[in-house]
Amino acid sequence: MDQSETATASPGKVAVMRDFLVETQTEMQKVSWPSKPELIKATRAVIIGSIVLGIAIGVVDKLLSLILVDGVAALTR
Repeated sequence: MDQSETATASPGKVAVMRDFLVETQTEMQKVSWPSKPELIKATRAVIIGSIVLGIAIGVVDKLLSLILVDGVAALTR
């Protein structure tokens, strides 16, 4: 690639990046942002849901461990 090709490639990339940033700014202005109380409520719901799901998965894991590992071991004795 010679210097003339390098010189013509850069402005195109700069223009594409500029267009991308302008379009991104335009789209961000169209976004309907939640209010602070809505955001707090949604965050709490996600945290509580994650904790409940984590506990449920832990309980199921423990039960399956008891049944499959300890139960099968007891059957082979």
